Amino acid sequence: MTDTNAVQVAAGFVDVPNFRVHYVEAGAGHPVVLLHGSGPGATGTTNFAPNIGPLAEKFRVIAVDMPGWGESDTQTEETGRDHVRVLVDLLDKLGIDKAALVGNSMGGTTAVSTAILHPDRVSHLITMGTPAPFQTAFSPGGLTEGLKVLMHAYREPTPENMKRLVQVMCFDQQVATDELAQARSAAALAHPEHLDSWNSQFDGPPRIPPYFELAGRVGAIIAPSLIIHGRDDRVVHYENSLHLATRIPDSRMVLFNRCGHWAQIEHAAEFNRLVSGFVGQ
Repeated sequence: MTDTNAVQVAAGFVDVPNFRVHYVEAGAGHPVVLLHGSGPGATGTTNFAPNIGPLAEKFRVIAVDMPGWGESDTQTEETGRDHVRVLVDLLDKLGIDKAALVGNSMGGTTAVSTAILHPDRVSHLITMGTPAPFQTAFSPGGLTEGLKVLMHAYREPTPENMKRLVQVMCFDQQVATDELAQARSAAALAHPEHLDSWNSQFDGPPRIPPYFELAGRVGAIIAPSLIIHGRDDRVVHYENSLHLATRIPDSRMVLFNRCGHWAQIEHAAEFNRLVSGFVGQ
């Protein structure tokens, strides 16, 4: 157990079908589940380091390592890659009927999908830098600059490639430190099975992600939704969030200038205030 911003943070594991899932938890009150992005070396703790403590002052905060990341089991073709199912099973194991979901990038797609498929489990939906289900409408040239860097870092997770990755994620290059790049590289190399699992998805014929098949159902989301994006995001263009905010009936959008893909890190204090006020309403 560690002490972050004077809030006690405990780590644990839960067993759900096919996976052992790692998470950290802090605080008490309404559950707020933090869902990380997809980059190599990402974990619930690293993606939300400046958020867990402040949010835990008011809420029960749970930051999850999804299967294929951090200390959780990896994913295979046999286990499948259904993060929505894993999330719902995790909520069941932790005795949570309904939670606020806070998802960055890939974590945002899990949050949006859960709000569509299991609306009774989602009290609030908060996304940051999240693709819309048919994001290709905004990316006619294929992968964005940031996604190209991310894919290369998965193939070669060296400190140099990780430095390029954290640089493309941030507008403020002071955030993209050598220490952060080295930490992400070490975390990725500690679990080569996670890297192999990610890369294996792209070795066969192209497949349409199940998330894209939900495009026509975004307008059915009933959870109050806060859509956050960085104006300078080079990984997922902010037009994706404009699309989500346009389609989700009970939604509002915040666009940060001078901000890249990690709004929760680059604008942590304001992000924490926004989420705290939104979930606390």
